[in-house]
Amino acid sequence: MIQSVATGILIPFLGTSLGSACVFFLKNELNENIHRFMTGFAAGVMTAATVWSLLIPALEQAAPMGILSFIPAAAGFWVGILFLLLLDHVTPHLHRFASKPEGPQTKLSDTTLLLLAVTIHNIPEGMAVGAVYAGYLSGTADITASAAFALSLGIAIQNFPEGAIISMPLHAEGMPRGRAFRGGVLSGAVEPVGAVLTVFLAGIVVPLMPYFLSFAAGAMMYVVVEELIPEMMEGQHSNIGVLSFAFGFSLMMVLDVALG
Repeated sequence: MIQSVATGILIPFLGTSLGSACVFFLKNELNENIHRFMTGFAAGVMTAATVWSLLIPALEQAAPMGILSFIPAAAGFWVGILFLLLLDHVTPHLHRFASKPEGPQTKLSDTTLLLLAVTIHNIPEGMAVGAVYAGYLSGTADITASAAFALSLGIAIQNFPEGAIISMPLHAEGMPRGRAFRGGVLSGAVEPVGAVLTVFLAGIVVPLMPYFLSFAAGAMMYVVVEELIPEMMEGQHSNIGVLSFAFGFSLMMVLDVALG
């Protein structure tokens, strides 16, 4: 069981690392349509994971509360939203790096700001994985190993394009490919750390599991609405973002239902 949990926690990090490796194979910045597709796909995956892998298990575990069973899910969801809102005020938006910056800028400053911006994305994803695996380990959240793995795999799938979106702009700004790759990999390192901390904390207070699950759901939904959806709609009108969102959503739904 411990081995499967460790594997599940590391899978999203692997997705980021593989995506970051695209900097060695692609010469230029990502095409606008490809960027839209990747961002929309990531948003769809995270939205489906929020519902099937986090909110529904939270509601099911709180079912003994009867008519008030919605309280843990609603409260945790809002705490997650407000937590990311706080992070958003102290760290930069990822939009800043969606296109090539204008004018000369300090590379060290750019790299630092980029890592901070990516943290906004990766912290809630790591916490989501940790919350699901904590529910699986506790045996009280009706979460199977397959369902937890489905969430990890889904986040890894959406982390792949995210890793490319991180490393390639860094290289386009003049950073060597190896360093840009390491920057992308480093940006994903917060995910397993966040997951392990969440597993540890949730394991101590099992009765609060619905709150942990819904907190992760709120944090992930904030990232989708605040960062990913605006990015997939930028530029000239196109349906690529909407279609890729639907594809990512349906794929994550199938993974969760089929493996769960």
